Amino acid sequence: MAKPKVTVWLGTRKGSYGLTSDASRKKWSVRGPYHVGNDVFHVVADPREPRSVYALVNSGWFGPRVFRSKDGGTKWNEVAPPMMALGKDRQHDETGAAERGPIVNLWHLTPGPENEPGSWFLGIDPAALFRSDDRGASWTGMDGLNQHRTRPKWNPGAGGMCLHSIVLDPTRPKRMYAGISAAGVFRSDDGGEHWTPKNVGVQVGFQPEKNPEVGQCVHKIVLDPADPTTVYRQDHDGIHVSHDSADTWKRVGKVLDHDFGFVVTAPKALPGEAFFAPLEPMSRLGAGGQLQVYRWSERTRKFTPTVKGRPFPGDLGTHRDALDSDGLDPAGLYLGTTTGQLFVSPDGAKSWLEVPYRFPAIHSVSVAPAPAGV
Repeated sequence: MAKPKVTVWLGTRKGSYGLTSDASRKKWSVRGPYHVGNDVFHVVADPREPRSVYALVNSGWFGPRVFRSKDGGTKWNEVAPPMMALGKDRQHDETGAAERGPIVNLWHLTPGPENEPGSWFLGIDPAALFRSDDRGASWTGMDGLNQHRTRPKWNPGAGGMCLHSIVLDPTRPKRMYAGISAAGVFRSDDGGEHWTPKNVGVQVGFQPEKNPEVGQCVHKIVLDPADPTTVYRQDHDGIHVSHDSADTWKRVGKVLDHDFGFVVTAPKALPGEAFFAPLEPMSRLGAGGQLQVYRWSERTRKFTPTVKGRPFPGDLGTHRDALDSDGLDPAGLYLGTTTGQLFVSPDGAKSWLEVPYRFPAIHSVSVAPAPAGV
């Protein structure tokens, strides 16, 4: 059996980077930058074709573009963006879809199921979801969500009206989730044909109506790998957990000084645990000059700080896709900051180290799947 190798992809303010380490995850080699000078919001390796890597590149000059590498990130070629698929949507003025106009940014990519090679889901600003079944050569708008009856009530958050989270349930092939800022979480149980808002229990502190059907500013959602009916959610208005596939939510972060934040991950090797990095709501920086990562335990129903002392002090913040975890045991966690640091925990958040390389502001951190047989 081959020795495990870990690859982490970064999307940054000025390009994308690939980092590689062995299973110790203590020494890292850095490749890049690719797509130099461009905002790269997300970089994702295909778990079904590990040599294939996709990047969402946003440029003020050339617009939003999708790139694909077939050789693990050495060479990149542009594939079709979903812009052409908007023509059909613009015919439906009564739905509000015509108000979307041109694509502002490409936000998030999620690979389709293992038994559907070539399938991808793409979220954009203004909030819309697209599907490709030919490795990005063409895209189709998913009208069940894009023309949802609640769309006139959706509003942009500070980062735009972005569809930033796309999550597939590995145990139910037709179930998937989408997170939209600021509209909330939606779930489909039929492969994306129909969608239902799933925000019961999540209050909205910045609107007159505190318990609306939609309008919540969700920042990130993930499923618990050991029990996908457990969903973790980081909102503008706090940290929430659901134990019924997002039908209802309970806010669990009030015990913290702040439970505003952007990131969350749930490592495979730590069932029933999720990690959050809260920020001060106004400054959007770590409280007291120290970015903290908290471990949430479903067993104890408590939060535990994982960053001991002040190993990386300073005014640090994160973007919503800037925390990920790998599939090894012990779990590796990877946290990127808006000031270009990448922090790594190789031991399930018992300790943290900083990769000795200063990147541009990090938008996203994505761990590539391990090759088959590892």
